[in-house]
This record gives sequence, C-alpha cells and structure tokens, in this order.
Amino acid sequence: MADDDARDPAAVVTIIFDLEHHRGAIDRRLFGSFVEHMGRCVYTGIYEPGHVSADHEGFRGDVAELIDELGISVIRYPGGNFVSGYRWEDGIGPRDLRPRRLDLAWRSIETNQVGTDEFLRWAARREVEPMLAVNLGTRGIEAAADLVEYCNVKGGTYWSDLRRGNGSEDPYGVKLWCLGNEMDGPWQTGHKSAEEYGRLAAQAGQAMKLVDPDIKLVACGSSHHRMPTFGYWESTSLEIAWDVVDYVSMHAYYEELDGDRRSFLASGFGMGEFIDDVAATIDAVAARKHSRARPKISFDEWNVWYQQDFPGTENLEIDTSGPRIEDVYSALDAVVVGDLLITLLNHADRVAVACLAQLVNVIAPIMTEPDGSAWRQSIFAPIAAVTASAHGVSLVGRVRGPELATDRYGDVPVAAAAAAYDDELRRAAVFVTNRAEHPITARIELRGDITWTTVESATVIVADHKGPLDAAAAREVARPLPGTRLDTNTVTVELPAESWAALRISAR
Repeated sequence: MADDDARDPAAVVTIIFDLEHHRGAIDRRLFGSFVEHMGRCVYTGIYEPGHVSADHEGFRGDVAELIDELGISVIRYPGGNFVSGYRWEDGIGPRDLRPRRLDLAWRSIETNQVGTDEFLRWAARREVEPMLAVNLGTRGIEAAADLVEYCNVKGGTYWSDLRRGNGSEDPYGVKLWCLGNEMDGPWQTGHKSAEEYGRLAAQAGQAMKLVDPDIKLVACGSSHHRMPTFGYWESTSLEIAWDVVDYVSMHAYYEELDGDRRSFLASGFGMGEFIDDVAATIDAVAARKHSRARPKISFDEWNVWYQQDFPGTENLEIDTSGPRIEDVYSALDAVVVGDLLITLLNHADRVAVACLAQLVNVIAPIMTEPDGSAWRQSIFAPIAAVTASAHGVSLVGRVRGPELATDRYGDVPVAAAAAAYDDELRRAAVFVTNRAEHPITARIELRGDITWTTVESATVIVADHKGPLDAAAAREVARPLPGTRLDTNTVTVELPAESWAALRISAR
C-alpha cells in the first residue's frame, strides 16, 4: 500500500543482495558524459586558450582536473542536435583557415577552432574513450565513411594521410560511433521517418564497417519516451538496420514540474520503465528476425534539465559564445541524479553505455567562469561517488518496504537501491535513495560466503537545502552519514528524508 501521508518516522525498508545473484560485469562505459558544440560547453568550457591553466592546445587544466576527479570513462562528441548540420571537415587543418559557420541547431556561430583532432587528442590525454557521432541529417553515407577513414585507417589513403599531415601520425582507433542524433525529432535538421532513417543507418553503417570492421554502431532510438512514434520508431528502424546495429540509443531528461516533488524523486522509477520498454522492443525485433543477437542500450543522454525554463531555439538570438541552458543545481537535483544512477546500475545487463548530458557548463556537473575559476555543481557528488566505487558486478537486489503514491508514476517503492561487488578487492558498494518525506531505517543484507568487517565509508546527500547551491555549498553537499551499524552481513543505516546515500563495505 502506498504511503500517501508519508508520516511514519519509523518506516523500515529491507534491502537484500546475494553475491551469487548478479547481472554480470558493470561496463565502465556506463559512466560516460557528453560534449556538444552548444553554449559554453566547448568554448570557455573545456577549451579556452587564454586561460592561465590552458595546455599547449588551449584546453583548460582546471577543468581537466575536475573531469579526472569525476571519473568518467567515455565522452560522446560533437552532438547532439549540433551534429545534424555539422561538416566535420570544417574542424580539421590549420585553425586560421577554418570557416565560421552558422549552426542551425542552437542558432550560434561555430568557429571550428575545436574539431576532430583537437577533441580526440584531448580525450586521449584525459584517458577517456571517445564516442563520435556522424551527421545523418544534412549529410550521409560518404561523409560518415570518410570520417571513419580519417580517424581509424593507418595511412596510404586520402583521408588517413590528411590526418597524418595534420599532426596525428597514428590512427585514433575510435570504436564507438553514433548513427546520427534524435532523427525522429521534428526539431532535428534533416529529421526522418523510421523507414527513411532505418535505410540510411543501414547503408551508412555498412560503409563505415567496410572501412573499419571493428567499430561498434549506435542507432537512434526515439528522442524521448513521450514521442508519439515511440516503440514503432525503434521497432521499424531497428528491423531495417539490424545487421549493422550494436547499440540502440535512449535519451531522457527529468525535472520537477508544477511542484510535483514526489514524482521528481521517483525519476529513477520512470527511467527503469523506459529502459524495460526499449529492451522489450529489442527482444521483439530479435524474435521476428530469428536472431540470437541482442543489441545493448546506449543511454547516451540523461540528466536533470529544467526544460520548462528553456525558451527553445526559435527564440534564441544568433550568438557566438553565449550561455545555453546553464542550470544551477540544488541538493534535490543531486538526490535525483543519484537515483537515476541506481537505475542504470540495476539495468547493467541491458545498458552498456550511458552519457550524462553534458559535461561542462551546459546542464553540467562542472561550471566555469571565462578567464576565471572552475567548480563542481551539486550533481558532481553522486556521479563521482558511483564512478569511484561501482566496480565488479551489478548485484540483483530485492527491496521490501512501503510504497509512495506519485502523480506521474503511480505507486513506487519508497526506497531504491543498487549494489556492486568487486571480488578481487572483496568490497561492495551500495547506493540507496529514500524518496519519502520522512526518515527511514534501511537494513541492507549482503548475503554470501563472506564475512564483512568494515563500513569503509558512508556519505549522504539530503535535499534539505531550498533552491540552487552556490559553489561552496555544492562542494559540501555530500556529508558523512552517522549511525551506520554493521552486524555480520547486515548494514543498518538511518536515511534522512529525501536523501541518497553511498556506502562502501569491505571484507578485508
């Protein structure tokens, strides 16, 4: 029964994990992010040649340090809506010869001072894997195959030799490629029907894999769960492009609408339903095609984004470097981001890639001031906690406790939980959300042939601060969780109202 009044201060939730019952290894690509040529994500975000911390190619060192601390594994680039009008050739060669172009996606002027070579060399210095998107909006098969050749062929061809002449002797070896972006969306330059996109994705994907058979391709899913063609789009386009597709993309953004705080805190539940629907569609297509293959999911755009505050591109003035959707996040937003991370971990058997959108300034965990400082937003904390601790396998859990009534999702569990177990380190990481307006006691059972000895760390983020957090408050948003008790295989924690906790438990 749903806890409609949410008055019970002594609510108890039992969470059970068994070390023998898991979904398999957690793919490190689950902890990715996204850099798009939009607003200040690139220019004065990751890249600012005149900044005191800038490296030899103009990328900010203070931002790089925060990216390293965040612990992300893969970065999707260069879009996003931007890619559907992008000529990748504009961003290579001598910078003083690169054209300035009007970007139709975000109504801005693209200077092309950062392009393929600069991004890929920067990603290599950050030791993150690049995930490149090709333009299937205004361009198509030839341009996509040429970009793979430029990036991945050793030499002896026009495009590979041009890369070598541009200063990168060795191929980049980019393995993850997106076949366009949100191609079902009417806002997308060159948007298409499911049938049109399926044929183009199949043809472009075939050509790209003829250039490099080792690459993996991500096909566009629906732009979001509420698209009128959701389900039909995935089924139709995937059936046409089945032979070249390795991943199906998902995009979702969450916000508190009309003061509906409960539904916002249950965003992870909604994300889980979305993932289940896409996974079921993939399975249905596989069954119709009598195929044992199961493309994985690439959840390559997700975050909290207050879209109700975004004016839309039709109302944007043409600009060169002005801010775009620079949301300032609250402690509540950080709790919700933590809850979404729990959902991704709990679907690690189907979701193999995920990218928080975006990395710097634009709805981002990292913010910068031009010619000034860089700092962490509140959502930085749960991401860094998960990337640092969620190693090994994703454990299957059972949550027993009351439910909470929400307007958007109906009755949902008061608590959500995920756990990872690293057998080599003999360490478990557990993440728990309390969605209720009152505290709960969570009893976390870690069953298996092991004796737990220490709770190494326990931190909590509580949505008790009203409104956006400044840099100082955001840095301290995660604080120690007192009163954590370990008794044999059970950890008992007292979770404050509307909170997210991260625990690390060791058997060493």
